[in-house]
Amino acid sequence: MKTIRVDVAVIGAGTAGMTAYRSARKHGKRVVMIEGGAYGTTCARVGCMPSKLLIAAAEAAHAVAAAPAFGVHPGAVRIDGAAVMARVRAERDRFVGFVLEAVEEMPAADKIRGRARFIGPGRLQVDEHTVIEAASVVIASGSTAIVPEAWRGAGARVVISDDVFDWSDLPASVAVVGSGVIGLELGQALHRLGVRVALYARGAGVAQLSDPQVLATAARALGGELDLRMHTRVAGVERDGDGVLLRSVDAAGVERAERYDYVLAAIGRRPNVAGIGLELAGVALDARGVPLYDRRTMQCGDSAVFIAGDADNERPVLPEAADQGHIAGDNAARYPAVRAGLRRAALAVAFCEPQIATVGARHKELCLSHAGGFAVGAVSFENQGRSRVMLQNRGMLRVYGEFGSGRFLGAEMVGPRAEHLGHLLAWACQAGLTVAAMLDMPFYHPVVEEGVRTALRELLGQLSRGAAGQLCPDCIPGA
Repeated sequence: MKTIRVDVAVIGAGTAGMTAYRSARKHGKRVVMIEGGAYGTTCARVGCMPSKLLIAAAEAAHAVAAAPAFGVHPGAVRIDGAAVMARVRAERDRFVGFVLEAVEEMPAADKIRGRARFIGPGRLQVDEHTVIEAASVVIASGSTAIVPEAWRGAGARVVISDDVFDWSDLPASVAVVGSGVIGLELGQALHRLGVRVALYARGAGVAQLSDPQVLATAARALGGELDLRMHTRVAGVERDGDGVLLRSVDAAGVERAERYDYVLAAIGRRPNVAGIGLELAGVALDARGVPLYDRRTMQCGDSAVFIAGDADNERPVLPEAADQGHIAGDNAARYPAVRAGLRRAALAVAFCEPQIATVGARHKELCLSHAGGFAVGAVSFENQGRSRVMLQNRGMLRVYGEFGSGRFLGAEMVGPRAEHLGHLLAWACQAGLTVAAMLDMPFYHPVVEEGVRTALRELLGQLSRGAAGQLCPDCIPGA
């Protein structure tokens, strides 16, 4: 076994790990990146990009089905599942190829293959071949989809989202367990591509929403299309020939047993921190076994260990992984002279239809941090002008502002073009704008963004203790 000495060791070669590696290298430090799995990042290989490829195919099919409402009557629709999945895999491989090219450009000496674990503070062992003595370490080990042990007896008929993108054809039926972002996106996409889908949710949660009114609106909108079974517990999953039998119990205690080709487990992801010897790293851990860290510096206590990306389980989305990786790598190279890095306003999007987005502080968080100290403005998209034009008039936006300062705090929404509305509101949130200042910004007509103005007008009225705004003034040109 050989021993090498480095300034910074990065565990993991995903988005956070690769960003940390590059940030540390900018300081002229000796940096190594350790990876025991496949290169390619979760986003490119099994996350953001392949899921959007499947969603794009589903949107094309749905557009044809929705065309008669506009007076447009296309011919018979045929969905070629094999062709759909061939494009998903081909484009996925193309995106992965870009990542692999970036890895290939890294010096060979900086890439160490194998599983890393701490054998002491500042000391890592990689498999049985290398000991690394590092002045500082970045943990960017990612996360893994959770599959209950009791379901594993069904073998390959229980899948996670990673497996879906390797299918060569679309199955006839899938039970999706979990109503988070992954479950909603894949469940609706498969449904629109002709797969029989039932989506099981243990509670009433939908994606990342916490505002009760937005949550109820989202459940109604999505439930109008999907077989969405809220408050339903999965009591058992077992192999049944070339399929799987799923037993469930709903809120009324009614039991059902149904057969599907596959069960897709979308109940969450677990940080990959078990088994890497954190008990020997000299850091304090929380109840889940994740290191306690400062979110401004990504430093674990006052140690020379930093953490980034899905491994810390704070905001498991790609932009956050990149930002955290940059801060962690930069401070690992600076250690002990660490400094606070840029943490952007929170922004999360679910690409179901209608889309779901949350910005800044969520309603649940404000009920704790600003109890009695924030106001709410809202707009329904049912009568919003551009939304009705497009026949996408479903959903609701709720915006939050701070009493006294008038500062915009955040928003939750389900509705058309939420991915774009979310960006506008996230920028305003990060800039620390007041609600009044946001209303001074230009709004064109007719656009979905006019719904934002309606909600902000109501919010300003609430903040000033005045009357709420009109129902939908943005439907009127020049309003």
